[in-house]
Amino acid sequence: MSPAPSLIGRRPILVTGGAGFIGCNIADRLASEGRDVLIYDALLRPGVERNLEWLKQRHPRRISSTVADTRDEDSLDEAARGADAVFHMAAQVAVTTSLVDPREDFDINVRGTLHLLDALRVAGRRTPVIFASTNKVYGDLADIDLELAEGAYRPVDAVTRNHGVSEARPLDFHTPYGCSKGAADQYVLDYARSFDLPTAVLRMSCIYGQRQMGTEDQGWVAHFLIRALEGKPITLYGDGHQVRDILDVSDAVSTYVTALGHIERLKGRAFNLGGGPANAVSLRRLIAFIGDLVGHDVEVEFSDWREGDQRYFVADARAVRAELGLKTPRPWREGVTALAQWLAESRGLALEAPMAMALGAQR
Repeated sequence: MSPAPSLIGRRPILVTGGAGFIGCNIADRLASEGRDVLIYDALLRPGVERNLEWLKQRHPRRISSTVADTRDEDSLDEAARGADAVFHMAAQVAVTTSLVDPREDFDINVRGTLHLLDALRVAGRRTPVIFASTNKVYGDLADIDLELAEGAYRPVDAVTRNHGVSEARPLDFHTPYGCSKGAADQYVLDYARSFDLPTAVLRMSCIYGQRQMGTEDQGWVAHFLIRALEGKPITLYGDGHQVRDILDVSDAVSTYVTALGHIERLKGRAFNLGGGPANAVSLRRLIAFIGDLVGHDVEVEFSDWREGDQRYFVADARAVRAELGLKTPRPWREGVTALAQWLAESRGLALEAPMAMALGAQR
C-alpha cells in the first residue's frame, strides 16, 4: 500500500528526533518521495549531527531543521502547529540512563510527548501523530515459561514460540524508561479517544541499520559490529542466550510511512513492530555471525544481568503487516551484512570476508 493521496499537503511533516537513527531514515524516505520535512532535534546524542548534515546534503530543498528540545514548549508548539503530520521519535532511549536520572527521563518522554499532543489539540487541525513506543511496555516477561534450546531461549508455549508476543499482552512497565515510554504510549492513544486526534503507536522491538550510532546502551546490533570491526571485546549482560527479533530500518520506515497514509483506519490503536520469529536471533548467534563477517572470532566478556532485561522478546507483528499489506521483512543475515559493510566504509575499514553471506547461510 502507498500513502493516501489526501495526506499530500503543503505543510511540512514534522519528525521529532529526526536526526536520530530511525528519524533520519524516515525523513530521508519522505523527502525522497517529494515531501517537505522539518527535523526537530536537540542534537544531544553524539554523532547525530552528521545525520542532519547528511539529510540536508541529500535534500537541500526539502529538509529544514529546528535545533531544540521537546521540553522547550514554545519551540515545540511552533513546530507542531505548522505540521501536516508528526512522527514523534524524540525520546530518552536508554534504560540505564533512566535509572541514573529518572526525572529527566520522565520530562523528556512524558512531558515532551504531552506538550506535543496538547499543542496539536489546541490547534484543532486533527494533525496525525505516529508515536515510536517500545516492547519495554510489556515488562520483563518473566511469567513466560522458557526453555534453552540450541543456545537460545524460546517459549514453551507453542503459540508464543511460533508467533511471538502479541498486542494482547498486558502492559507491565518496568524501570523508569519503561514507565515513561509506557505513559507516553497511553497518552498518545488516549488523545485519539478523548480528543479525536488521529494517533497510532508502534511498539518496536530491535531496529538496526544504516545511520545507527550504536552504543552499549542503545543500538546494540551496530554496537556489536563496531566493536568487532575495531577488534575490541563485546560485553554481554546475562548469559547471551537471550533472544530478540531484529528488524532492518528500511522495513521499519516502510511501516511508519505506510501507517501515516492510513492513519484514520489505525487511529487509536497500538501495534507491535519487529522482525518476528523468522528474524529472531540470540546474542551469541549474532556475535558468531559477526565473527564470520569480520574474518576472526570476536572476544566476548560477561557481566551481570541488567535491570528489566528480557530473556526473550519476539514481536508478533502480524497485525500491522496484515493491516497495511507490508512485505516480508528483510532476512537478518542480509541486513546485518549490509550494516557491517556501511559501518566499515564509514570508518575507512574493510571487511575481511566478502563471502560473509555464504558463511552465514551455513549457520
